[in-house]
Amino acid sequence: MTFSTATELPNPFLFNSGDRVRSAGQWPERRGEIHALMMPVAYGEIPPVHGAVHCAVLHAAVLKRLGGARLLSCRVAVNGQHSFLLRIFVPAGLGPFPVLLNGDGCWHYASDEAISAVVEAGYVFAQFNRVELAPDAGRADDAGIAGIADSVQVAMPTGQCPALAAWAWGYHRAVDALFGLDFIDRDCIAVVGHSRGGKAALLAGATDGRITLTSANGSGAGGAGCFRYSGPGAETLADVVGAFPHWFSPNLAQFAGREDALPFDQHFLKALVAPRALLTTEALQDHWSNPVGTWLSHLAAREVYAFLGVQDRIAIAYRDGGHDHGMADWRTLLDFCESVFRGRPRADIVQVDPFPDSQARFRWQE
Repeated sequence: MTFSTATELPNPFLFNSGDRVRSAGQWPERRGEIHALMMPVAYGEIPPVHGAVHCAVLHAAVLKRLGGARLLSCRVAVNGQHSFLLRIFVPAGLGPFPVLLNGDGCWHYASDEAISAVVEAGYVFAQFNRVELAPDAGRADDAGIAGIADSVQVAMPTGQCPALAAWAWGYHRAVDALFGLDFIDRDCIAVVGHSRGGKAALLAGATDGRITLTSANGSGAGGAGCFRYSGPGAETLADVVGAFPHWFSPNLAQFAGREDALPFDQHFLKALVAPRALLTTEALQDHWSNPVGTWLSHLAAREVYAFLGVQDRIAIAYRDGGHDHGMADWRTLLDFCESVFRGRPRADIVQVDPFPDSQARFRWQE
């Protein structure tokens, strides 16, 4: 494992004043400080909503192959602008139903098998295409298709913002739309995404308290993976801001190669989700997504959950394989959702340390 010169991860329990968080009642104040610290440096600000969010049903269909589930094709818009398509698969019955919301419509990671599993479990599956809100136009992508520009800033209601912030904004507006539907259980809203979509889902969950459960799959640098600590072959801060500068705030690039100077690491982003539920799913051979660094950020964030008395609401799962969002990941997510939303028992997702040669890079929990 490679790492910066820093000896340990930053302490999430220290107020800006230097005082320590002493009780769970002080956490909201410290959480506000972490949000104010991270956003301008890493992601930019997520625009607020000025005006009404409208969800118009364009088409409805009954899907016999899904046991009579309904498919609603909807158009979501804010004051008639920044609109995007939201597809909603609704189980047969009256509800209210918990929801799994996915923003990866552009990559089609949610297969028919995955959608069927979600709906058959009694969940609404909702999906939008995040690139309708912000183009993903960096360098040549994974398929070798050239992007249209090296850097993109997205015009949003309050000006310009990076793509990850715009995609998180899309998750939030999709939640607005779902809240307006009478068959939705507002207390059981989960968001999920894979890879760059996992970064967006994690950011969305960290910045919207209505999201009950956040799940990031293979999200790597700028997502669940530590910037300071990387396994062999992992994407670094320099890699990600060099290839995809439009994802982040321009302020983040100054820390490439000097990650130890960052006043935070990604366990701070995970801590913003607390005390709400958080699941990270990873693949052991997905070295680019930094499974080792993701484990270390999990250990650090878990201290916040334990401090708040909700350590059962944070989990991480590893499987064999590479960089994809497969059925094993969806089944793990559904199992975690059943535990959080319906109180059903589950086996420990991680029963042994997947990286016994690594050590927690912090001592501030003592």
